[in-house]
Amino acid sequence: MYNSVKNKPDINAPQNAGQKIRILLADDHKLIRVGLKSLFSKHEDMSVISEAENGKEAVEKIKNQHPDVAILDLVLGDISGIDVVKKISDENINTKIVILTSHIKDSDVTESLKAGANAYVLKDINSEVLVMIVRTISEGAIWIDPKAVNILRNSQAACVIPQKSCSRANFKAQHSNLTEREYEVLKLVVDGKSNLEIAKILNISEHTSKAHVCNIIQKLLVDDRTQAAVKAIKEGLV
Repeated sequence: MYNSVKNKPDINAPQNAGQKIRILLADDHKLIRVGLKSLFSKHEDMSVISEAENGKEAVEKIKNQHPDVAILDLVLGDISGIDVVKKISDENINTKIVILTSHIKDSDVTESLKAGANAYVLKDINSEVLVMIVRTISEGAIWIDPKAVNILRNSQAACVIPQKSCSRANFKAQHSNLTEREYEVLKLVVDGKSNLEIAKILNISEHTSKAHVCNIIQKLLVDDRTQAAVKAIKEGLV
């Protein structure tokens, strides 16, 4: 996932050399499934092995075929995508789940993640970013659409993403390569502040603020400021 020289992600590089990521698509609109299948067929490290047009069919196919990644719409006609995630989680099947939807209700985001979804993605996302997301979650990452991440900053955030620790000291022990200033910037990133807002709060230039954010992203081995914020919440910094 990361370039060995600069630790930057290469979204075009296959993540499982010699092994395809096996994908199941579940959407009640055939046109969506056709479009997604066409997208993934362009990448040699991916293979769509199955499709489902409703929730019950998705559950059965996931149970029987054990795909690496299942991409689910929230609205599947009979049962919801969230219900599918719950049923799969109950079976202890190691299929990673992407919720791909046009909805951004608070309850949809939080319930999806609580149920065990590994990614919450809006359908207006860039197609190649979706490819990157499938690759990263197949390796165990969590990905939240930037438009939905603010929802994780409410009082229920700790219930949505399980925390590994609850102390600043523990977080710092794991990420001692972050400077004190970078911790300050990271907390403001978690609060949803822009580079300009961070600059004004810390009385630094916007250029310096941007540089700090870039350093944080690189040091935490994440792809963007959104994932840095999610990682900070997950690790117990905030």
